[in-house]
Amino acid sequence: MKKMSFLVVVSLFSSIMLAQTIEMSETELKTQLDSVLAEGNLLYKYEKAAWISTDLATENKTVKKDYGGFFTYEEQGEIRVIILGKKSQNCIAEYSFESNFSNPKSVKTESRELSNKEKDLLEVREKIVENISDKEYEVTIPNGYSPNLILLPFAEKYKLYIIMGTSQKDLIPFGNDYLFIAGKDGKIENWQKFHSGIIFAPTKMNGNKVRELTHSHLRTTPLITATDICTFMLYAPLYDIDAFSVYSPALGKYMTYSLKANKITVKEK
Repeated sequence: MKKMSFLVVVSLFSSIMLAQTIEMSETELKTQLDSVLAEGNLLYKYEKAAWISTDLATENKTVKKDYGGFFTYEEQGEIRVIILGKKSQNCIAEYSFESNFSNPKSVKTESRELSNKEKDLLEVREKIVENISDKEYEVTIPNGYSPNLILLPFAEKYKLYIIMGTSQKDLIPFGNDYLFIAGKDGKIENWQKFHSGIIFAPTKMNGNKVRELTHSHLRTTPLITATDICTFMLYAPLYDIDAFSVYSPALGKYMTYSLKANKITVKEK
């Protein structure tokens, strides 16, 4: 069957979008988008490494038997995924990635104690997760989706991103994504929900392949987000889709991310 091109638009408009657009110079916009792109690429490395590592862990009968969760961190230019034991917080497997995120650079399945750095990171993540369980933050997980946590240390603080994952076919799970900023004690200092809810972005329409995806942002999220880019980088290769766009009512512009070029381009409405 001949492939047809569809534009899937998921609208998240609200009355506040009718307000005056934000003024931003081309230089300022480029600087901010470069930062978003770099963060999106980093989130992808963390999450892709986690995907591959957890698959490998569950394929190993010995590791699977004692599998008690995982966490991911960066060390000396590598992304490392630590598989935790069920009963004690020790490392039962370690997968390290450097440039190829489809296969680990090294695999270790010998049980060992966590390093001091690993203990600290795990403790901070647990504290942040405990704090965001408060109703104040209204973190919700739709049926058919699972939360993926990515902890990034920065400037004596921590960022905890939450993005959605799904095993549903023919779907890219944009939206319902969060960023929490916390101190070393795990107390939340700032937070943001990037989209108002989950965005069902189908990769097929009426049996035909979707070539490009588009959704709109609320005025409170004027830019394409790092979570948008990470999610697309993870799922788009499964469906041979190269690009998606975000319309920003706050800026009156479309921002398009190309997977092949790993680049964001901007055009007026």
